[in-house]
Amino acid sequence: MDFISTRIITADVARLVGFYEHVTGVRAAWANEEFAELRTATGTLAIGGVPTVALFAPGSARPAENRSVIVEFLVDDVDATFKGLPEDADVVNEPKTMPWGNRSLLVRDPDGNLVNFFTPVTDAARQRFGR
Repeated sequence: MDFISTRIITADVARLVGFYEHVTGVRAAWANEEFAELRTATGTLAIGGVPTVALFAPGSARPAENRSVIVEFLVDDVDATFKGLPEDADVVNEPKTMPWGNRSLLVRDPDGNLVNFFTPVTDAARQRFGR
């Protein structure tokens, strides 16, 4: 089995894609106006509109209601990522070093989903991520 992607359901695909393109520097690949993917070397963030849910199971996912998942991005310099955030970014925690050796920045995307940008800063953390 291979883990392929995480999908966020939103009521405004263009807005959410625009946010993730800005903060990651990755251009989205659009399948249509209701579905886009931001592909990296290690995973894909898929963003789907509400109408896509009906194709699987109507009503099974609702936009802007997540309170249990954090989308995480490994970045080269979390402090530079912080400085490059949009002015209206909803910053939950400015960059700080965590006990497990990552320097992390926690924000909310426009739908309120938590997003963690992190850089390993200790030797042990860098080894875990091959850096």
